[in-house]
Amino acid sequence: MRTVPLGQHTWDDQRSMKLSVDRDLPVPLGVQLRGLIEYGIACGELLPGERLPSVRDLADELGVAPMTVSQVYRELKDGGLIEARSGLGTFVSDNGAPAVDVDPRLAALQRRLDGVIEDALALRLGPGELATMIAARFSRQSRARGATRRIVLVGLFDDATRDYARAIAERLDGLAAVVPTTVDALDRAGGLALCAGADLVVTFANQRRAVETRLPAAVVTTISFIPSEETRRALAGIDPLAQLGVISLVPEFLSIMKRGVHRFAPHVRSVRAAVVDTEALDPVLSWSDVVVIATGAESIAQRLRAGQRAIAYRHIPDPGDVDRLAGALLADGDTFAAASIAGSSP
Repeated sequence: MRTVPLGQHTWDDQRSMKLSVDRDLPVPLGVQLRGLIEYGIACGELLPGERLPSVRDLADELGVAPMTVSQVYRELKDGGLIEARSGLGTFVSDNGAPAVDVDPRLAALQRRLDGVIEDALALRLGPGELATMIAARFSRQSRARGATRRIVLVGLFDDATRDYARAIAERLDGLAAVVPTTVDALDRAGGLALCAGADLVVTFANQRRAVETRLPAAVVTTISFIPSEETRRALAGIDPLAQLGVISLVPEFLSIMKRGVHRFAPHVRSVRAAVVDTEALDPVLSWSDVVVIATGAESIAQRLRAGQRAIAYRHIPDPGDVDRLAGALLADGDTFAAASIAGSSP
């Protein structure tokens, strides 16, 4: 198995995520903490190589037992998401990315691009105009080469994974065909056959270990996923006086989802949250004017009363990570198979 990590996310300038638990959530504090770190990595808010607090420091800061933090760290280490470095502390796993090694061909390409940018500046072209020209030429040249690569995207939910695959394919603009599947499908013969011969397998950071276990011979990479523009706009447009319910299928995701809702709808003060198939769900649904529903919990929309608004909390592949994915795909032969672009992993 070979892992091809990609670069840093681009959607938010924040480079350090403060870990905190929410005692109003109907989710145990240890589950919250694990979810904050796990999904913080998957969503690009915790970057590869980022140092985490010590067990004692984090326990003191959160007001939880050190054993709780220690257990969470142990589970995340077992999942390959974080790692202990002797004498230094605990860090988000860098997935084996080299610290400074750079393919000399990429460095040469960067120098040529600098020359193109200088020419564009002399012609008074803006970055948007230049990017459009490069994208058009890039697409034309990649199609002319006639060697479309094949990517398999491994997600959790069928519909969402198809949407992610479509978005990645559109961003790659003909450079690769992107085939969607799920982790569960890899446990069936058809799912494994779908991955046979793929140039690259892409998944979320917190699913990397599960995918590697099922596909030991595959080239696996992770990319970050960020809240979609549609979701952000919908949250920003909520009435400040509305009572807002936040619903997740996965308990571990609820805490970071609620943080995201507060980030994009800071003007809304009344927020409650619940997990599907728990006792807290019905009271939250009956109380809410607006319900924000995570991927995988779409069936909840059928239970809403007339006039009750639903907002889908959806993610998209980080465009910056997809662009770096394109750079890896452009490498040929053994260089592609062993490619390792320094930076972060979703």
